[in-house]
Amino acid sequence: MTASTATPMTMKGRRRSTAARQNLFGWLFVGPFGIVFLAMLVLPIGFALYLSLFQKSLIGGTRFVLFGNYAKAFTDPSFLDGVWFVIRFSLVLIPFQMAISLAIALILDIVVTRFARFSRLMIFMPYAIPTVIGALMWGFLYSDNFGPLAEIFGIFGAQAPDFLSRSLIFWGLLNIVTWQWAGYYMIILYAALQGIDPTLYEAARIDGASQWQIVLRIKIPLLAPALLLILVFALIGTLQFFNEPKILQQLAAGAIPDDFTPNMYAFQQAFSLANQNYGAAISFALGAVVFVCVYIFLFATRKRGSFFS
Repeated sequence: MTASTATPMTMKGRRRSTAARQNLFGWLFVGPFGIVFLAMLVLPIGFALYLSLFQKSLIGGTRFVLFGNYAKAFTDPSFLDGVWFVIRFSLVLIPFQMAISLAIALILDIVVTRFARFSRLMIFMPYAIPTVIGALMWGFLYSDNFGPLAEIFGIFGAQAPDFLSRSLIFWGLLNIVTWQWAGYYMIILYAALQGIDPTLYEAARIDGASQWQIVLRIKIPLLAPALLLILVFALIGTLQFFNEPKILQQLAAGAIPDDFTPNMYAFQQAFSLANQNYGAAISFALGAVVFVCVYIFLFATRKRGSFFS
């Protein structure tokens, strides 16, 4: 009797001990990431939020102003102009970028050859190149003095377009960002295409559907979740535009001012003008703009998470 009643209790204790060990091992694996995440992301963000609530001046010293810096940011013409620029840039860039990524993914899904595999790698390659190197490379290509474009146009006695000028810098940056990210989005869409059941295509062909009809009525509608995902990624990334214009600023001869984008303006305030409090407030104000834009878009497309519903 004693042995039979003790056995279930012993087994229960062993299970608890095993679960405790598994939890301990889990925390040991997660712990290093948690420490880095806390030290490199949570604490800096918390400190930046703390800074944004204060204002420093030579006369009054550091004062607690609560949302005073935010009120100043949303009435600052430099910040508002930067926000308007990245919104306009997003409205042109994102549809163009998605159309190219979608077209390439659909073509590579149809073409099943060794060349297609090589093409996927080459199209994805720009994403693997660091942004700094890519921007400097394009700065050289855009040069109207010694770049390849100048030499090619010079053969015909024509002047090469200066994509680093004030009138064309918008399109020059548009090309760089599209080149950098289209391959990454193409891989996401191509992976989503590989997950579609091929029997759907066979059934459509039996019903007399052409390849174009299969693309329009089967592939693209089933790609809607992946398209929504990359659109959100692109929207967040474009509103936080910083790397490419900052790197090209020295090459663009005044076409890219310090307040060209909100992130560049925050950088100028925090590091060039030593106004860390206002720079932090601008960063959080931009975060609020990004949140509102993404929320509005997700709310507008909430029905089945699709563009086509």
